[in-house]
Amino acid sequence: MARRRALTMLTGLSETFAVLALVGFSVVALWLLARPKARMAVLMPAPRLLTLAAAATALWCAALAQFGPGSSQAFVVQTLRDLAMLGWLSATFWSPAAPMSRPLRLILRMLITIAALALVLGAVAHWYAGAEAEPWMAPTLILAAMIVAVGGLLIVDSGVRHAGAGLRMPVMAVAGGFAMLWAYELNVQLIGALTGKRAATLIQLLPAVALLTLPTYVVAAMDIGRERMRLSRTAATRTLILIGGAAYLIVIGLTGAIARVIGGDYAELAQAASLVVALGAGGLLIVSARVRAWLSVMITKHFFEHRYDYRTEWMRFTATLGQGANEDEGEEDRNLYRRVAKALAELTGSPGALLMLPTAGGRFAVAEQWHWPVDVDVGGDDRTLSLRSAFMLQETRHIVDLDTQRRGAGGGGHAAGDDLAIPDWLIADARAWVVVPILHFQRMIAVVVLHRPPVSRALDWEDLDVLRIAGQQAASYLAESQSQEALSEARRFDEFNRRFAFIMHDIKNLASQIGLLARNAERHADKPEFRADMVETLKISAGRLSDLLVRLAPRARGAAAEAGRVLIEPILNDIAAEARPRRALFVGCQAGLAAWADAASVRQIVQHLVANAIDASAPGSPVQVVAVSEHGRARIDVIDQGSGMTRAFIRDELFKPFVSTKDGGFGLGAFEALNIAQALGGAIDVESEPGQGSSFTLWLPLADAGIDAETPMKKVASQ
Repeated sequence: MARRRALTMLTGLSETFAVLALVGFSVVALWLLARPKARMAVLMPAPRLLTLAAAATALWCAALAQFGPGSSQAFVVQTLRDLAMLGWLSATFWSPAAPMSRPLRLILRMLITIAALALVLGAVAHWYAGAEAEPWMAPTLILAAMIVAVGGLLIVDSGVRHAGAGLRMPVMAVAGGFAMLWAYELNVQLIGALTGKRAATLIQLLPAVALLTLPTYVVAAMDIGRERMRLSRTAATRTLILIGGAAYLIVIGLTGAIARVIGGDYAELAQAASLVVALGAGGLLIVSARVRAWLSVMITKHFFEHRYDYRTEWMRFTATLGQGANEDEGEEDRNLYRRVAKALAELTGSPGALLMLPTAGGRFAVAEQWHWPVDVDVGGDDRTLSLRSAFMLQETRHIVDLDTQRRGAGGGGHAAGDDLAIPDWLIADARAWVVVPILHFQRMIAVVVLHRPPVSRALDWEDLDVLRIAGQQAASYLAESQSQEALSEARRFDEFNRRFAFIMHDIKNLASQIGLLARNAERHADKPEFRADMVETLKISAGRLSDLLVRLAPRARGAAAEAGRVLIEPILNDIAAEARPRRALFVGCQAGLAAWADAASVRQIVQHLVANAIDASAPGSPVQVVAVSEHGRARIDVIDQGSGMTRAFIRDELFKPFVSTKDGGFGLGAFEALNIAQALGGAIDVESEPGQGSSFTLWLPLADAGIDAETPMKKVASQ
């Protein structure tokens, strides 16, 4: 009773699925028919045949709902469905440009003939005999359906194999749906033929299986899946692991079942043996790196189209090369040369690598290593690549498989007979596997020697291409690093030359001052006052020369390194005293005026401005230096009545180095003065007119905010 009730429920469920499939395939057939022809032609080769297949499947589902699965009427309509499916397959996977092979074409014609005969005979028999034709017609229709199912599976397999990369994956999924339907029907009939009983439950589920194929029609007609879909390496590997685990469980179950059938204590023995084998295999995978490497090679070789997962490997390669940008990384990660060796080694599964760099003599010597055994003397004289070998690698650009060199044969990216002059120490070291030249615009800037992987293998075209491209990428990183080092060194030389140019400018001024003193000594040497003034001037000049030597030193501190409260008046008095042999300065300074600066820097700026004012003025022409506080700043004006400058010269050339209006001038005084003033947080302003003199104004931060313009000015005249 319960069995009959269950069968009734299953029949009702089958009818429901059949109706749903009828509605679904009818809607899909109408939708496909309404789709633009031009758009459908782009998506697949035979869109109208797919519409015909959907319509034929809808008719078959109607027969299932009306007569029930397994009925002879359903088998008659099924032949119509099979004819539509075979027509779509032949038109989709083969074309006049790539026709079907002759044996396969004969099989297709035979299947079409059998399906057509079954359709005609079945239709005629049921037309004339009705339900009475089912007992004697059903076996014939079942046999025809089985033959068509077997042949259809063969057509699907051949079509998928024949399909090129240009065929969209959703279109191939439709063929997979056909194969699933035929395989299910074939298994149902085979079970009935082998057991002598109808597989009633499986037959009733046939509409549900048909319903599962419906989405493939929809997806195939949509504008998706232009690229072939592939599992990632990670997903594929995990799927294989799951399949392996499932296979292990199945084997355990079958072993236990067989042992129980045999009887005795074999069941426990089989379970214990299986557990020991599983634990042993798992432990071997965990402990042995060689076994893991062998398994990885086998999986890659037999399950994947390419050896490398290029996207993943390239992301890891570039990430390894760029690790040094992180300040928190260790010293090893900040070493670019070691990172290059590591990146190339990890790319090929090599456990270590050596990196060789050019020496002063042109040879290549081992400069860095990554996980190479410690017996390699990094930087040793015996671990070098000769000039001849370096020239050969650079010219031929070969990636050298050292195993082929040891055998004396060609390969590894170079032709037989090429004498690359590989050094004996590399040939003798069996751990050395591959030599990769790192080339940047035809110039070899490094050489990487890869350690032999746990499972040794010969290089193929894919290895060579990957290593060649990776070497070019690594070369760009190395070349950029070397360019940065060269630029840094050039900047240090430039800084030294710049400092030396400023020193030369100051030495020129001192030489002029001492020369003037020597000329005056010829006329006034007998005057005690002049001798005292001369001694004082020489002391000042000697002190300035000592300061210049300190500034020339590589570790001289910056101008604003010791900023503090600086009184302006003593600095102006000292400058007036120094300038007395050349010109009398008229100095006026606001009492107590102090700037927030460095005394030596302020002195150097004002000295430059005063010297330029004296040089630009006629003999006897006055030069004034006035210092006051204004707008919360210390203002120092150096005023002359000399030749003056044009506004264009002030705007475009005054503060540029090596531009001067004086004969024999270096053009560095104003440039250096402005740089020092800006370093102190100040500025220099200029007002000048040709023939009317110039006024240079130095602005500095004021040290005492309480000083204002009402404070009386103290005037000092230097005679």
